[in-house]
Amino acid sequence: MGLDHAATKPHERMNARFEGKLASVSALIRERMESRHAPRIPEVTAHLVEAGGKRLRPMLTLAAADLSGYVGDHDVRLAATVEFIHTATLLHDDVVDESAQRRGRATANLLWDNKSSVLVGDYLFSRAFQLMVETGSLRVLDILANASATIAEGEVLQLTAARDLATTEDIYLQVVRGKTAALFSAATEVGGVIAGASDAQTAALFEYGDALGIGFQIADDLLDFRGDAAATGKNPGDDFRERKLTLPIIKAAAAADAEERAFWARTIEKGDQRDGDLDRALELMRAHGAFEATEAEARAWIARAKAALEALPAHPVRDMLSDLADYVVARVA
Repeated sequence: MGLDHAATKPHERMNARFEGKLASVSALIRERMESRHAPRIPEVTAHLVEAGGKRLRPMLTLAAADLSGYVGDHDVRLAATVEFIHTATLLHDDVVDESAQRRGRATANLLWDNKSSVLVGDYLFSRAFQLMVETGSLRVLDILANASATIAEGEVLQLTAARDLATTEDIYLQVVRGKTAALFSAATEVGGVIAGASDAQTAALFEYGDALGIGFQIADDLLDFRGDAAATGKNPGDDFRERKLTLPIIKAAAAADAEERAFWARTIEKGDQRDGDLDRALELMRAHGAFEATEAEARAWIARAKAALEALPAHPVRDMLSDLADYVVARVA
């Protein structure tokens, strides 16, 4: 989903600051997504990479490196690495979720096929690891390899938890840490590592990325029910229709009486959805204060992200990162 709801857009200010670096990232991505033998690879990759995403994750790597005083070009390689990992996971996710729309456009698996999406995603993961190795840092390789494993683990956990009413908020948080926060925290952490930041500063960058990623995903899950389709690129209620047990539903189901729980079991666990069920789901979530409680949790995680920044030196980029954190939850206000 996009970052377009609030009046100010700190990611645009960051984009302006890193315009030159981001241009280098884009050039490197285009170079490394080429294939002499399989022209479908750049076709599929370009469809998603050039679909108008904000490049938030690579921008976090550039920002962390800049904040830590880095001079060089390994930050560009790592930013491209992060974007390749992100793009690969999106290609795989759309196959798993049987999605038809991403960023307001038809998904690659719909335009080509599932096999192409999976195999091109695998190719991008391989390219990502090539770029990691080029930095010559085993610590960077360790961080991003662990993040890749955590992402896959989170997606597999979601397969078993997404449609099970026994899923708790703790399990939901574990899924979110895997599917979203792991790459956010890796993106910020490697920026500090490549710059030679202190252990304390690198840990602070990790904590910022982790909390920002969790707050971001919780806000996205809330926007699925309260967002504008033109801005998010999704139709409101898609998560309900796809039977995803996100935080607003988990909270409403936990407070449900017997009749309400039977409704959630029918629509989410069994997939028996009928006309009017989305309206009923919204009614139940409102009745139990699920939207307000979910927003409060998103704000709490964003507060943790901003607190982590206090361990970092005063810097214009630190202020941008703080504003970005505020902006994540401003989308759901």
